[in-house]
Amino acid sequence: MLIYSRLIIGFIIVLLSYLQVDSYSIIAIILFTIGLLTDIFDGIIARKLAISTQNLRRLDSTIDQIFFVSVLYSTFLQCPDFFKTNSLQLLILVGFEALTYLVCFLKFKKEIATHAIASKIWTLILFSTLIQIMATCNSNVLFQICFYTGVLTRLEIIGIILLLKNWTNDVPSIYHAWLLRKGKTIKRNTLFNG
Repeated sequence: MLIYSRLIIGFIIVLLSYLQVDSYSIIAIILFTIGLLTDIFDGIIARKLAISTQNLRRLDSTIDQIFFVSVLYSTFLQCPDFFKTNSLQLLILVGFEALTYLVCFLKFKKEIATHAIASKIWTLILFSTLIQIMATCNSNVLFQICFYTGVLTRLEIIGIILLLKNWTNDVPSIYHAWLLRKGKTIKRNTLFNG
């Protein structure tokens, strides 16, 4: 329910942006925050209930992408000048994200579900950046931090994918991928990634 609620929240944010409702920024920020909380707690709850499966983790990753694309699109509708001004960096970031999926599909014929810890940190930075843009239609320092962190974490994901011999979900870092490649067992944090 938490995973699918994020899908619904994303579409509601887009609809509100498209309709240009009064107090859009406040409503969108509240909904975006609720969506992020569902993302944080869906995995924790699934692991506590022992229902966290590969298919559920893959679904979570796919819905995360749709959710963030929905928020980005609605923010673009509200603040097109920010997106025009920063279009090159945004295209580079989107390109790196697409490259992670391409590499994973080429190697494993499946989408990514690494849920790496650095990517979780980037998600929080991305969240903060989008909140700032929603509220002010501007972001300078925070956007630069978000951009470079995003690129580095996408490169880590590509490294993880290339190191893994078999598709595996919930790989905390590139170091853990290297351990898996060597046939060693890795310890996963039950709070963050299984």
